[in-house]
Amino acid sequence: MLAVLSPGQGSQKPGFLTPWLDLPGAEARLRWWSALAGVDLVHLGTDADAEEIKDTARTQPLLVAAALLAAEHLPMYDVAVTAGHSVGELGAAALAGVLPAEAAITLAGVRGREMAAACALEPTGMAAVLGGDPDEVLAAIEAHGLYPANRNGAGQVVAAGAVDGLEKLATEPPAKSRVIRLQVAGAFHTPYMAPAEAALAGVAAGITPSDPARILLSNLDGSAVNHGREMVQRLVRQVTAPVRWDLCMRTLADLGVTGVIELAPAGTLAGLVKRELKAGGAPEIVTLNTPDDLPAARDLIARHSGLGGHEPVIQFRVVVSPAAGTFTPAKELAEGADLRTGQVIGHVTTRQGPVEVTAHDSGLLTEWLAHHDDPVAPGQPLARIGGHA
Repeated sequence: MLAVLSPGQGSQKPGFLTPWLDLPGAEARLRWWSALAGVDLVHLGTDADAEEIKDTARTQPLLVAAALLAAEHLPMYDVAVTAGHSVGELGAAALAGVLPAEAAITLAGVRGREMAAACALEPTGMAAVLGGDPDEVLAAIEAHGLYPANRNGAGQVVAAGAVDGLEKLATEPPAKSRVIRLQVAGAFHTPYMAPAEAALAGVAAGITPSDPARILLSNLDGSAVNHGREMVQRLVRQVTAPVRWDLCMRTLADLGVTGVIELAPAGTLAGLVKRELKAGGAPEIVTLNTPDDLPAARDLIARHSGLGGHEPVIQFRVVVSPAAGTFTPAKELAEGADLRTGQVIGHVTTRQGPVEVTAHDSGLLTEWLAHHDDPVAPGQPLARIGGHA
């Protein structure tokens, strides 16, 4: 099984889009997306220096555009899973079919501008805490009035909040840990971003999303999201909610992902996956940074999709599990039953309680793919609707 990952803020490098502009249509596409995002993506991806592309308002649409531009040159119909880190989730949602590319770029522009404006309201920042006991690290972050904004796995937690709290954390680090201040504009993924969340919600409310055509993982809890409207709500909520990339990687492992492609500008997520998933046999990874990497990426897809390049791995009309746990189908539903969109077809019992499983489309319940008390992983197929395999 193959996953395509879309990177988040901090992965950008000066000039990283330059080689992509040699591909036919690439510059025209970026100029169209620039009009939607309100920034010059061609300039930012080619001539701008590190300081200019560090600006949140510019960086976020630039990263989403870069990921979508690179993915246009891949056979995405053979990709089973998509996921993105922070703003990268907009790119992942577009690649899963939830959002048109234009909507993802527009939302990235709004998100970047509004988060930059929220950062200017009071002095906040972020710091990476590397190493240490995870529970002690989280306790220290809370003790200083900070928030665990990113939990990236591989012994890395990013603390965010008021500058004085970050300074105290740096002078009193948890045992066996290092604290490194990050060069960012403010406390992303914390309540400090509430004004940006509200602004993004106002724009996102006008979007009509589609349900995912492949497994789409959420930063909120690492689960697979079945419904487009729910994913849009999660994308909005994510502005103030922690990024649980650690849980996304756990789901990649649960799904048995054997191949990973990180889209441009690649390297950060590939490194986290390599370190975190090494215990169970690390997946084969391709970092797609320039068009020269496209042959290796296409070869990886051909070898790990399991389909020989003919059909999608996960189809639109397969209902997948939203979480890990045990599955209980609805008692009254038998194969052949008529289903309506949004109908509850069962639930997954998790450690936090039951999670409803609903039909994302109307049609016939043609086949149960999981049965009573079966253990299920996030993204695991549970039922087939309408006879489409």
